[in-house]
This record gives sequence, C-alpha cells and structure tokens, in this order.
Amino acid sequence: QVHLMESGGGSVQAGGSLRLSCVASGASSSTRCMAWFRQVPGKEREGIAGQYFDGRPKYYDDSVQGRFTISQGNAQNTVYLEMTKLEPEDTAVYFCAITKPFACTPNSLSPADFHYWGQGTQVTVSS
Repeated sequence: QVHLMESGGGSVQAGGSLRLSCVASGASSSTRCMAWFRQVPGKEREGIAGQYFDGRPKYYDDSVQGRFTISQGNAQNTVYLEMTKLEPEDTAVYFCAITKPFACTPNSLSPADFHYWGQGTQVTVSS
C-alpha cells in the first residue's frame, strides 16, 4: 500500500512564496508520475502540476504556469511544489497524488488518472 504525506502548507501574504513537499512511501517513482492538485469548497479538484520520473518534461495548468515549479527530490519518491507570486485565489487545500506503475498518462492532470492521494495541506494567501 502506498502512503503519501504532504507538508509545507501555511499562511502567507499575496506575492509571497511557499514550498510544499510530498513523500510517497511504499512506492518506487521510476515508473510512475506524481502531481499536485488543489481544491476549494464547492469546486472541482484541480490539477496544477505534474512530474514524470522517466525524463519526460514537467507539465502545468495554465493557472499556475510561470509561478509554480514542480521538482523531484534527491529521493525518487519525493516531489516538491515551489509556489511563488502567490495570489488570494491560490488559497486551497493542496494534495499530492501518484499513479500506479506504468500508468502515467502524458500531460494528464485528471484526478481519475491518479490512484493514491495524500491527506492534503492547507495553503492560505491573504490580500
């Protein structure tokens, strides 16, 4: 069983930065992809950034393009989300997720393509 744990959420002012971390235990990331999602009450869960571990390019949703950066840690089962130029509309619960082995759809940020999920970490951006 794969277990994901996010950390790094918090409260910041608009224009500030945060770095989220996600560690996937019980999983080798070399044949999977990981991604970050966010969700606010009453809205669909939104995919924002994906990370391949086989050399393929990273991919981002337009809403965070140029502001957020997803990256792989020294460990293959660790992924980060560096968020800069944060805006109040970025306020949400942020989740990391990982696919099953050999199940990474290119450029997919669809929740249906990710099988394992973390518990979420709250990010609040004030005006």
